[in-house]
Amino acid sequence: MGKQLALVIDLNVCVGCHACVTSCKQWNTSGSAGPLLDDNAYGQDPTGTFFNRVQTFEVGEYPNTQTVHFPKSCLHCEDPPCVPVCPTGASYKRAEDGIVLVDYDKCIGCKYCAWACPYGVRELDEQRQVMTKCTLCVDRIHDKSLPEAERKPACVMACPTNARLFGDVHDPDSEVSRAIAERGGYALMPELGTQPANHYLPRRRTEASTDPQQIVRETNPLRVDGREPGQPSRGGLPIGGEWEH
Repeated sequence: MGKQLALVIDLNVCVGCHACVTSCKQWNTSGSAGPLLDDNAYGQDPTGTFFNRVQTFEVGEYPNTQTVHFPKSCLHCEDPPCVPVCPTGASYKRAEDGIVLVDYDKCIGCKYCAWACPYGVRELDEQRQVMTKCTLCVDRIHDKSLPEAERKPACVMACPTNARLFGDVHDPDSEVSRAIAERGGYALMPELGTQPANHYLPRRRTEASTDPQQIVRETNPLRVDGREPGQPSRGGLPIGGEWEH
């Protein structure tokens, strides 16, 4: 089984800061994939091309609710449905590292791949009329002019909580494979049979428990001469926001 590079995203520590989104946009706009379109970016109906987005939503029922931040980009499926539908062969999967890419010189912007992708992670660059998607920063991770520690996707380098891991999911000894095995990592919508290479590490369920004996009722620090704030007073202290005369 050959190499399959992928991202493993830890939903337990992702804080939805969008550092991965902005770093991805910056690197790819200035790199071999760009320039990525931003049309009317500050207008009423802005559109733009992004390889990575963070979806934020609430789960559970009040009062037991949680906010979940869910980053999503191309999952570099082992059986990508976007590849066989491409009429020009622009969408392809590399044998040497498993990355799914688009050859812009062959792409005619027909959107067949976007319709075939069940994850909604392909976007049409309206200006160039080509389909774009996450490349796992292929122009960065194989760049020998960079220090080895920096040969990672821009989103991985930017994540302040280390919620994004990168490596070969086919190597059982890699950091990503160990994380998947130890934390119960899962693929998104596996029932579709696309075999996504990217995985997610689930949020850990924790419940706060407090022993009643640990709760100590502290004296209100705003009490003055034994009175709670707002109580009538004598001697010039305020009553209802006004001073006594």
